[in-house]
Amino acid sequence: MSQDLPEGFDDRIGGPSGQRSNALANKVTRVLSISYADSEIRDALRFLDSENVQNTPELRRGLHWDLQKEVIDCNSSIVKEFGQVAEQLKRIGTTISSLNRCCEDMRRQVAAARQENSPVLEEATTLLAQRQDLEKKKQLLDAFNKHFILSDEELMVLTSTTEPIGERFFAILARIKQVHSDCKVLLGSENQKLGLELMEQNSRHLNNGYQKLYRWIQKEFKSLDLENPQINAFIRKSLRTLAERPTLFESCLDSFSEAREHILTDGFYSALTGSSANQMNDSTMKPIEFHAHDSLRYIGDMLAWTHSATVSEREALESLFIAEGDEMAKGVQAGRHSEPWSSTGGKSFDGRKALDDLVNRNMAGVARSLRQRVDQAIQGQQDAVTVYKIANLISFYRVTLTKLLGMESFIMSTVKSLEESAMRQFQNLQSDQTATVQAELTQATVDLTAPDALNDTLAQLTDLMRSYESSLAPAESRAQNFQPILLQTLKPVLDTCESLAQELGTPANNIFLLNCHLATKNALQPFEFTHSVTEQVDQSIESATTKLIDYQHAFFLHVSGLHSLLTTLIPLSDSTEDLQKINTLPPFQAGALDEASQTLDDFLPSALMDALENLKRLRDTKLAGDMTSEAADRFCEDFEFVEGRLTAADELLLAGDDGDEARSDGEEDAESHGKAKKVQRPIDDAQLLRDLYPRTSAEIRVLLS
Repeated sequence: MSQDLPEGFDDRIGGPSGQRSNALANKVTRVLSISYADSEIRDALRFLDSENVQNTPELRRGLHWDLQKEVIDCNSSIVKEFGQVAEQLKRIGTTISSLNRCCEDMRRQVAAARQENSPVLEEATTLLAQRQDLEKKKQLLDAFNKHFILSDEELMVLTSTTEPIGERFFAILARIKQVHSDCKVLLGSENQKLGLELMEQNSRHLNNGYQKLYRWIQKEFKSLDLENPQINAFIRKSLRTLAERPTLFESCLDSFSEAREHILTDGFYSALTGSSANQMNDSTMKPIEFHAHDSLRYIGDMLAWTHSATVSEREALESLFIAEGDEMAKGVQAGRHSEPWSSTGGKSFDGRKALDDLVNRNMAGVARSLRQRVDQAIQGQQDAVTVYKIANLISFYRVTLTKLLGMESFIMSTVKSLEESAMRQFQNLQSDQTATVQAELTQATVDLTAPDALNDTLAQLTDLMRSYESSLAPAESRAQNFQPILLQTLKPVLDTCESLAQELGTPANNIFLLNCHLATKNALQPFEFTHSVTEQVDQSIESATTKLIDYQHAFFLHVSGLHSLLTTLIPLSDSTEDLQKINTLPPFQAGALDEASQTLDDFLPSALMDALENLKRLRDTKLAGDMTSEAADRFCEDFEFVEGRLTAADELLLAGDDGDEARSDGEEDAESHGKAKKVQRPIDDAQLLRDLYPRTSAEIRVLLS
């Protein structure tokens, strides 16, 4: 933008017009130094552009004045407009002044009116304050009445018999109990009279409510079906509520127990006969008395019905009285505080014990009928086994009912007395039967087998043991409890058999006893609780077996001819003197010893068969064979003893002969001298004992094996 300054410009600056030139130069310099980025310059240029100003010298020279003129025109129009505004403000000021005067007049009038009405306002303020106090008192009275006073409608629900028992009844009853408790607060305040009056009034209403509940429960109990699982929930709630009045609660339970006892007794009668007490027949039910001829089934059916009824009764009463925990106990405990005269010595209420007592009372009628009929059936039964089975059956139900009701119930005492009655009847029948059996056992059987009377007794005893084995008797006392029956049933018969055996000869007596004891052992052995008696029988069997073995042994000795030789040698010792005596004894002379040898030879071929023939009437052939084998072994041992003594005597005799020869020819070889002993004979030509009695123990064992 720079331009070359005209020549002489600087000189002119320094001339007379230098000050103007300097001013102009300053302007030019200022104009040139202006930045076109400045917003004011840009706005001015934009304004010039909007005015369509042509860039002409004339216009540039008059531009400043044109702009000033335009500004003056604008200011003139603004002044005119502000003049109009000033006029309007004057009119507004006049209006405001008028309004101020009016307000002042009104203020004076209001002050005068207030001065005149101030007594009325003060009175109104007092009345408003009194009204607020009255409203607060009314609210307090309404709240008091709402909490402490029952409405007529609520009293109708609580006490009127026409109104049903429902949730509203229990809600009102709970409310009045709470009110009765809250009245104690009034007794501690200045309003003691009010508290006493309210407590008396509420106590009266509360008692009326409990009386209504008591009558309603009694009415419901008359038509209550305990077999129906859907028992009315209101009955449970009513009982829990009535428990707070122990006197009414106990009276209600007594009425309920009487009704249930009648119903259950009638049900038992219906089960027995097929018809109820009102003569209505039930064709779908087979009467229990239909099986009265079968005492065991008859009594079992009655006990089963009683047990089933007891279980059902207990389950129904559990759902009715203690299905919801200890709510009933809490109610009874609360009732004892309200009725201290009905307290039971300070003991806490036991719901389970009370339930057992109620079931016991309900089943009392059934127990009496059961006792009468079962006693009749027991007394009419003459079979001891059946009576014992009945006793075990009763014992089974006694144990079962004990777990259900405990030992103190009436029905338990009834069942226990029936069990004792059955056992007495069994003992009487068993005593009579034992006496009859003993009377029948007059002599042993011809074949020495166990008598029929013993077999019948054992068969009967087996039935008794099987029945006892299936009972619920404790395992640790089974043997002790059953032993008296074993002794009463078995011992007299076995004693009689032993007496009969004493009348028999040997070995028939021991065979007879052994057959009897073996039959007894076979009957007792399968049952663990007869172990002690089985041991006694085993001792008797062992004793009889020992005697029979001794008999067989004696048979072998006598028939074989060994007995005389053995009895002669037993007193002698192994000394040389005693051995030398053997040749001089009569049984060992040549003729007698040769005869004994011949007898032994005749005996050996059929020895075992002959011995077994002695025990042919023993029922256990294996035992007979074992006893005979043991007797044969003892016989072989005896023969070895005799054989040894005879051999020793022969050796002593040969040793004497060899001594004489040694003195004549002392140079013989010892070994040759030993061999000579076996073939040399005494000088007097006497025979050796072993030559006359040549059998060896090895041969005997082979022949008797």
